[in-house]
Amino acid sequence: MKLASLVGSPPIVAAALGVLLVATLPDAAEAGGGKCPEGMVSIRGAYCIDKYEAATVEIVARGKVRDHSPFDPVEGLKVKAVSRRADSRGRPQLPQAYISRDEAEVACKNAGKHLCTDEEWIGACEGKKPTRYPYGDDHKSGYCNDEATSSFNHYYGTEGGPPASEAYSWANMNDPRLNQLPGTLAPVARFKRCRNGFDVYDMVGNLHEWTSDRSGTFRGGYYLDTKINGEGCKYRTMAHGPKYHDYSTGFRCCK
Repeated sequence: MKLASLVGSPPIVAAALGVLLVATLPDAAEAGGGKCPEGMVSIRGAYCIDKYEAATVEIVARGKVRDHSPFDPVEGLKVKAVSRRADSRGRPQLPQAYISRDEAEVACKNAGKHLCTDEEWIGACEGKKPTRYPYGDDHKSGYCNDEATSSFNHYYGTEGGPPASEAYSWANMNDPRLNQLPGTLAPVARFKRCRNGFDVYDMVGNLHEWTSDRSGTFRGGYYLDTKINGEGCKYRTMAHGPKYHDYSTGFRCCK
């Protein structure tokens, strides 16, 4: 069967070799006064940014792709970033976590895009009339996914357990269960009020988002914290190198 997808319609999915494969056709959409690829919006006509936090698909034989679990790292795989509201089966799309800055950069490149710079990311997050949060200057409870359940404490709480130095290990921080506990990671655009005047979703909360800073920077906070290292769009963490990843790290692409 020849695989294809129609713009604005669910992709045609085929079973091959026991996996779901889906092919997509490039297209462009008018958004924000500029011409951007599908799933992106224009920021003042200067550049495009993914409308949603990025998911990834694995590139397999002859350029076809298959969905990749957002709970699994991408190490050793050839993946590309996708900005979409639903996966190939029509299920709400969860964004890719467990990804490093360097891996996110490659995923964007494979999609014909680039990992957003700090300036691009902040310019998009603050909206058409720059504000601290995508929706305004004052924090509003429930607007974004930033007051969720601590899955890490659920599985690795240190009271009566191992010392923190052992609990916060690489393996534990990348436990695939962490983002599957109810009340943690949300599908993209589930929090409908967590968007700005450019119609970009989830730039604060849900997942940290890597930028292209080669020393390692992620922004926006995640579902447990959007304030410790700056509030809202000004949130910035620089404590981890570009190869670091854990259950809280995600990304989106620019073009």
